[in-house]
Amino acid sequence: MLKFAIFIIAGFLLYKLIMGDQKKKMDTKQSRNEEMADSGEMVKDPVCGTYVSSDSDIRVKEGGTVHRFCSYECRDAFLEQKGKSDHEQ
Repeated sequence: MLKFAIFIIAGFLLYKLIMGDQKKKMDTKQSRNEEMADSGEMVKDPVCGTYVSSDSDIRVKEGGTVHRFCSYECRDAFLEQKGKSDHEQ
């Protein structure tokens, strides 16, 4: 019974160690993306919210605004949504 308890505690500690490291990496990446967005190097995808390089090739120009996307799927979703809102007006 004692071996089982030690095994459970060791497993729990290992789990916390791994999850804590992943959370730290995600927080670091998020803060780096926000810094790059503030400096103008990265922009936020208007569909999914992913940060994309400001010189991304997947983009749509709307009037004076250029929207940049992380994927063609997000671009297509944006255009579809834009088309629906144009028809409603």
